[in-house]
Amino acid sequence: MAETLLAILLVTSSAKGPNVVYRWPPSVENTRPRLSRPRPPVDGLDLDNPWRASHYSDNSNALAETHVEGAVDVNIDDYAWRRPTESRDRSMSFSRSTIPASGRDSPCNDERREIDPVANEYQCLFNYTAQFLAGMLCPQRHLCHQKFELIIDNLVFAGHPVCAEPDGTWSFKPERYKPGSRGRGSRHRESNLPNKDSSDVSLGGDTHSTTTPKSSWLHIFHLVLVFDLPDPSSSASGNVARYFDTIYEQIAFTVTAVLFQEQVLSNFVELECDAIGSLETEYMVKGERFSDFASHAQRVSSIATAMKNLYDAIKSSNMAHVTLNDLPLELQLPPYLDHLLHSEEEFELEFVGRLENQTDSQLWGRELSFGWRLPALVPWKSLLLLDTDQELDPYVNLRGSHVHAEERSLAEGLIKFLETASVTLSLADMASLLDWDLHSQVYPTVRWLVHHRRAKIVDTVHNGLKTIFSIAPKFDKPLATLAAEFKRDFPQPTISPLPTLMATISNSNSKQADNHFFATVVQSKDLISLYHEVVLWMLKRDLLITLHLHVRVVTTAELKVHVRQAHEWKLERRVSHHLRERRRSSRKGDHGVGDAHEHLRVNTPWLSLSPQAARQYPRRSMDSGQSKPSDLSGSILLEDAGDVFDEISEEDSGEENVGWGSSEDTLEPSIISDPGTASPLERKWLAAMSEGKDEYIARRFALINQYFDGKRTDDEVLYTAEISRKQLREVLHHYEEYLQTFLHPA
Repeated sequence: MAETLLAILLVTSSAKGPNVVYRWPPSVENTRPRLSRPRPPVDGLDLDNPWRASHYSDNSNALAETHVEGAVDVNIDDYAWRRPTESRDRSMSFSRSTIPASGRDSPCNDERREIDPVANEYQCLFNYTAQFLAGMLCPQRHLCHQKFELIIDNLVFAGHPVCAEPDGTWSFKPERYKPGSRGRGSRHRESNLPNKDSSDVSLGGDTHSTTTPKSSWLHIFHLVLVFDLPDPSSSASGNVARYFDTIYEQIAFTVTAVLFQEQVLSNFVELECDAIGSLETEYMVKGERFSDFASHAQRVSSIATAMKNLYDAIKSSNMAHVTLNDLPLELQLPPYLDHLLHSEEEFELEFVGRLENQTDSQLWGRELSFGWRLPALVPWKSLLLLDTDQELDPYVNLRGSHVHAEERSLAEGLIKFLETASVTLSLADMASLLDWDLHSQVYPTVRWLVHHRRAKIVDTVHNGLKTIFSIAPKFDKPLATLAAEFKRDFPQPTISPLPTLMATISNSNSKQADNHFFATVVQSKDLISLYHEVVLWMLKRDLLITLHLHVRVVTTAELKVHVRQAHEWKLERRVSHHLRERRRSSRKGDHGVGDAHEHLRVNTPWLSLSPQAARQYPRRSMDSGQSKPSDLSGSILLEDAGDVFDEISEEDSGEENVGWGSSEDTLEPSIISDPGTASPLERKWLAAMSEGKDEYIARRFALINQYFDGKRTDDEVLYTAEISRKQLREVLHHYEEYLQTFLHPA
């Protein structure tokens, strides 16, 4: 998580100048290598050139010379990405005179700092002097209260500086942004930051009532996050900017807003800086190391503790639980944010467009729709509650006596929701049991739980564990560690070791029947409750993937032949009927013509053609001389065929548009890609599949075949069509020859 984060700084400005009050970690790690791509081979073989590689022995001397020349070029290291100023020693360009964090005079003189490595630990940071760096990070007053981003060499400084009023007082005020403000992220600030500033005003009430006494020295403070600028060639265009914008919104702005509020209400930041500055002066006088000072500062300052906890949580991809002036905060970054920086892992960027449509993205909200890799928030999914630290669990407060009477009903509802949540119940089932509205009550609760990492969306598990699972391709921990934890949590002899259990689940995927968890692992109803805990344990650690049934409709060659023959037989009957009517109306006494319809199917090949082609057939036949003058009945039929088809087309124009004779009308097996939007000919095939079936089965198939597109899961079909799993199995059984079923995680 946030692999580019190097440090977190607290910078202030006073009448005596800017200073770095505190930083964490005490010693900053070296920046990552610039090169994200593999180096080219230096053996001179030119393996990317097939001809040279195949004639290596013929040109060994020339290649040896090339190897020597190439080695010199590689040693220059021009292949790696470097900035023009990267080799410059930044510490040689600036003065080392500094001012301590508290703003008071320092007992350490400049000569001591030049020769004392311990003193340099306090005053040097990223090869800059602390005072010079603080000066760059404390902008002028008109640049405060907005996003700050500064790039120097391979370092990125991001934050949200805030300042006091010109008279030295700290107070709330709404920010106004010019419509034409320039710079990356200006649109985003215009749309979001005023709302957050207005919320600060509402928290404090009237501006005069929330103004603190005049500050003794603090003019500006700035919480700065320092990053190693990624190699621009390592990620797609725009991803680096989006990466830093997300960190700014989720971390820098949020923490600064709380610090600003507490500074306005109780002069909190200035008092904390005084405590840290006094402690720093004491440690500098004693000549103790900066790491000792940084550790001690966490015992006297909640800001120092919060900075350490925030840094550690971001680097370890955990939720940051910090407290500022007795105000608890929970901060985090999207779990998959770092994947924006790796072009070689573009296959893992599916979370950017993972949600199928805009509606799914809106259901999760803006904060959870990016970088979380969340499945769609749909009624047929389930909720898995995760293990949390009871000391940090806010639900324990729901039962306390301090809950107001008007909020007690809401607290009781939340407690009931948590007690009802189970992986065997879908979100729709929970809404029904709780008598809650799915969209206005259940979904907001689920979003809050997922956002605070107290729950996750999973597929619904069968109550009897008749769910088909597969093993996840990657684990977050080594298998040996997981096996040890599993043995510790499940010491029962009836439960196999974790590796054996995983092997059994993997082997079950190759079976055609009885491949669900109960049939392959549990095998006894008495062990269902125990293995429920096993499944929950594995789901919480992302070790299992649920496989769903998907269905597609296949039109067989026999079905297509049957439908075409039925069409020809129907067309034959209609043509015969029209011919009889025409002969009766003409009152001709030729009896041979009256019996001609009995031989239409044998003697008239145009019956299998489309109406347009059939109308052309008599004309082509006459021109080619296929009809004989002596065959009076055949001549009459051919002469009247065009007129007959014109009459049929006028009576039933819909049959003409079915697609007979088109490229779609073949006798080879095919798949109906989307039965919900089937063509007229595909609808005829679907209708023919129900011939000879019971009426209620055919009616149910006509209702649900629109979901047999291979994309929808069985859970979605059951919920959308409002049928039971038994009814679905019944349809799949009766239409087995026309359905293709397969298992897939989705």
